[in-house]
Amino acid sequence: MAQPKVGIVMGSDSDLPVMKDTVEILDQLGVEYEVVITSAHRVPQKTAKYAATAEERGLEVIIAAAGGAAHLPGVIAAETALPVIGVPIKTSALGGVDSLYSIVQMPKGVPVATVAINGARNAGILAAQIIGVKDEAVREKIKRFKKEMAEAVEEKDKKLQQLGVAAYLENMNK
Repeated sequence: MAQPKVGIVMGSDSDLPVMKDTVEILDQLGVEYEVVITSAHRVPQKTAKYAATAEERGLEVIIAAAGGAAHLPGVIAAETALPVIGVPIKTSALGGVDSLYSIVQMPKGVPVATVAINGARNAGILAAQIIGVKDEAVREKIKRFKKEMAEAVEEKDKKLQQLGVAAYLENMNK
């Protein structure tokens, strides 16, 4: 197995159903990763060590998911010079807005790129794009992925134009 380039970090195993989207897109794009559960609050030393040693372990980007107070991405960003992408996890109390605000409102000097609430797929794509800056093979896979997305939209429009709205909607529900 190749050296992981992306660290996928979660504050709890309850984040894994959302973060599987990151795993799936990185698999699709052929980007190696590792997945870790650690907590900024419950095991702060482990979290700090993970972030501080990420670069020497070969990681190039870290994706950190957290809900509620959502300190994990910021704590990791404070301990590494690598780019950190935060994934706010939807919460039952405030629908994930609490997580979003916690991650996006970082102090000066400690940036965390932030995707949408439960935006794990986009976090994986963004990580691959960052890696693609210097890895031409990954960059070409991203280009192909985006081309395929565009083709899928064109196919849907072609079908809509052929069938009309009512028939298209009827076919969607089958």
